Amino acid sequence: MTHVSLDDLAHATRAALMGHGAAEWVADQVTKAVVEAEATGNRICGLAYLESYCLQLQSGRVNGHAEPKVTHPRPGLVAVDAGFGFAQPAFARGLPEAIEAARANGIAALLLAHAHTATALGFFTGQIARAGMLGLGFTNATPRVAPPGGRVPVIGTNPVSFAVPDGRGGVAMLFDQSTTTVALGTVMAARDAGQPIPEGWARDAQGQTTTDPAAALADGSLASAGGYKGWGLGLMAEIMAAGLTGSRLSRDIKPLMAAEGDPHDIGLTCLLIDPAAAPEFPERLSGLAGAIADDEGGRMPGQHRRLSDPVEVPDTLWAKVLVLAGQAARPSPM
Repeated sequence: MTHVSLDDLAHATRAALMGHGAAEWVADQVTKAVVEAEATGNRICGLAYLESYCLQLQSGRVNGHAEPKVTHPRPGLVAVDAGFGFAQPAFARGLPEAIEAARANGIAALLLAHAHTATALGFFTGQIARAGMLGLGFTNATPRVAPPGGRVPVIGTNPVSFAVPDGRGGVAMLFDQSTTTVALGTVMAARDAGQPIPEGWARDAQGQTTTDPAAALADGSLASAGGYKGWGLGLMAEIMAAGLTGSRLSRDIKPLMAAEGDPHDIGLTCLLIDPAAAPEFPERLSGLAGAIADDEGGRMPGQHRRLSDPVEVPDTLWAKVLVLAGQAARPSPM
């Protein structure tokens, strides 16, 4: 493993994105997401995506110079057309207006249309919480989940994220989780490592439970978390993300990491709620957090999340990042 500072990680990521066709301000926003993912241990959504970003910039699958168009069709609604560019810069353009709308109305919706994959949804809801709002986010992805009793995937792993402000510019609680039993990247990692997956994570093409990740990823499907309950949540995310934004349904989204092909055209919807509208909110939040903390080992999701610096990156991955960034690969210092 190579130990990499967050500054070095950001510099290499930004250079790689700009070197493959992203505008400077676009690269800055995507880099923030990659760095946060790595710094919080979410390796599935960090540097693991960088090569595909670069190849897709070159092929035109993602527009690295897209200028998001922000409109305000209703007092509590902010809509952003990402123009088939990255989700992070489009969100950055729309967030200030959405925060202003939430403060004015008590609640607001930020609808992000025609975007590249959001990757880590918590990156977006976390920003909402740090701005003092409760943030609830939904997005969709490639078809990986069949309905209970079915065999044909029709929705994605469709994550849901919720973040709560702590009243001091930080985050009191944040969860970001797929509506499947396990994230797609975890199954992919097992396949790449030649390891089986636990029973109950996935089904094969015949709809039978499988422990073979390759069978699950080929023509199979991932299992919804909690069966029918997770299936319902996944459908909710699909409707919120694709239905409200006019972006593609999961069934029509091609593999996210494929270098070429149609743009992702994914939707992302975030609801922003101003807790100032509820005077007793701080007291209730404090009481809930205290009750959880009183149980030894208990914690609010994301409560003790800290950014690691430096981070550990597999040697082969860091060497690839440096090549993408146009630098000579350096040997691991540790």
